[in-house]
Amino acid sequence: MKNWIARTVCMLLALTVSGCLPTRLESPPTHTFRLSFDPVRTEARVADINGPILLISVPLAEPGYETTKMVYLKRPYELEPYAVNQWADTPARMFASLMNETLSRNGTWRAVVPLPSSIRGDFRLDMYGFALQQEFVQDPSCVRVSVRAQLIDVRESRVVGTRAFETVENAPSGDAYGGVVAANRAVAVLIDDMASWLQECVRRSPECGR
Repeated sequence: MKNWIARTVCMLLALTVSGCLPTRLESPPTHTFRLSFDPVRTEARVADINGPILLISVPLAEPGYETTKMVYLKRPYELEPYAVNQWADTPARMFASLMNETLSRNGTWRAVVPLPSSIRGDFRLDMYGFALQQEFVQDPSCVRVSVRAQLIDVRESRVVGTRAFETVENAPSGDAYGGVVAANRAVAVLIDDMASWLQECVRRSPECGR
């Protein structure tokens, strides 16, 4: 019996040394995605040298969305993260960067400045309640992006307009990558809607308050 145990131990040692036995389990690779615009975008307009300066804050995310994890729902109210799929940065921060890029190109503003900054602007755009999620409560799955925005007249210290924005886009496939494609489409639509709203607010249009 002792000889059998000794032979077994020797065989296991030999297999381990030769590499026949796995020393650890390899984890699956992590896939990292980002929010970005389609390469074909509206041509940039020349900035208005007499236009106002806009300060932009990073959106405050809803609880559960302040993460680089890709969030999805299979049933209402329950957030679940993908195991091996993630964002390159928090969606709120990537959204703010794309918002800055869009508003810097549409010709309405003399300058668009991300906060924090020592520059005293004419207007400040505050955003809060940001959420981006893929929903599997229907077929096909969809991505919902929502945010609330408030435009402040800095010089007069008053609220010019407040509005809630939401966009839903169907995913082309029922996986994480399909969610990424839908998220980029939804974000582009949402940002264009917000840019149009801001133009109405600067013009003091009644549409700003609707």
